[in-house]
Amino acid sequence: MASLFHCLSSKKVQPDDEKRIIMERPSRRRAKWWHSTFHTVAVIVGAGVLSLPHAMAYLGWVPGILMLLVSWGLTLNSMRQMIELHECVGGTRFDRYHDLGRYAFGAKVGAWVVLPLQLIVQVGCDIVYMVVGGKCLYRFREIACTDCTQLKQSHAILSFGVIHFFLSQLPNFNSVVGVSLIAAVMSVSYSTIAWVACLSRGQSSNVSYEYKKSSSRMELIWGVCNALGQISFAFAGHAVTLEIQATIPSTPEKPSKIAMWKGVIVAYFINAICYFPVAITGYWAFGRDVSDDVVIALETPQWLIASANLMVFIHMVGSYQVFAMPVYDLIEKVISKRLNIPEGLTLRLVARSAYVACTLFIGVTFPFFGDLLGFFGGFGIGPTSYFLPSIMWLIIKKPKRFSINWFINWASIFIGVCIMLASIVAGLRNIYADASGYRFYHA
Repeated sequence: MASLFHCLSSKKVQPDDEKRIIMERPSRRRAKWWHSTFHTVAVIVGAGVLSLPHAMAYLGWVPGILMLLVSWGLTLNSMRQMIELHECVGGTRFDRYHDLGRYAFGAKVGAWVVLPLQLIVQVGCDIVYMVVGGKCLYRFREIACTDCTQLKQSHAILSFGVIHFFLSQLPNFNSVVGVSLIAAVMSVSYSTIAWVACLSRGQSSNVSYEYKKSSSRMELIWGVCNALGQISFAFAGHAVTLEIQATIPSTPEKPSKIAMWKGVIVAYFINAICYFPVAITGYWAFGRDVSDDVVIALETPQWLIASANLMVFIHMVGSYQVFAMPVYDLIEKVISKRLNIPEGLTLRLVARSAYVACTLFIGVTFPFFGDLLGFFGGFGIGPTSYFLPSIMWLIIKKPKRFSINWFINWASIFIGVCIMLASIVAGLRNIYADASGYRFYHA
């Protein structure tokens, strides 16, 4: 890993390097604005939406909805900033998050700070999707085939992973547009099923909206902190925003930011009609006793719950590939440069299969869905979605001090740092608590 960062920080970002960034692989820049919508919906409306009622159970009605609204608005603004900064230097396109980070912070800071945080989000989301995809496949089989021999949950996660050994061989973002479209449709479908099923089911008997029951005040504080991480995990798409925008053609008359922003606006509208109904109706139906996955909490009608779990499984397949694609590209480039191995089918087969195997191993070993959301949400998504874009905007654009723009950016930084610190500690603590009583590879 150190050699990876050394490769990217060994030289300063010079004008010639910037021109190289814009000229790199122009044949890939043929995407349309709706392609950015497919990709963005696939990576944002994901596993996080299912945990929102659980987060509400720790925060309560007003703080929970307010936190959702603030996160939705701040992350939409930070995504707009990244779209604008993609071509903030004439003749240059920053195709990757760490490219922009190197320009804003310098070569070393960009490689040793921005890149690790981006990788934590991308790899962390892939691990979480491995877990939730496997769990939903396990749940689907359990409901749809009651007479079948029951398999372990770990076997379902392994089945989910096997699919990606094949899909990982798709070469680039343009080749996974169809996968992203299917994933986006599935996300809207199961989100709709979740909130409609909660409404149809009605409230549980003796439902309570008091703060989630905890053995002590400290337990409640840990839960609140983890809930903040779960909400931040629901806005994870920024880690691949520039990589998605890099697939869109750009000219002086029609820069890529126009098409990208149009796609993102549509994606965030879809995000809103999925997130808020699921969070509100899930909490309304189950109250403080809601589980960390509202689809699994629903029990009837069986065919509808089975369908929703299958849709989640299909969506996780697509989202995994969108988050993994920049990681594939980075691994292949570093191996090619360090070991002097030409990029091609052989390198792609070995490097990508190794990455899938690593995320699969971690997912099978640590299947703690809710706690993983909190930890990765705080440690990686807090910085990359909330405050790193704002810091880079302040450095590059230099808005007028004490202007509205200046205050919004500092608010994003403050909120993002608070979320990061709170949810990192809570996530680690909850993972430790769950792991202490967990028998590895037994479930």
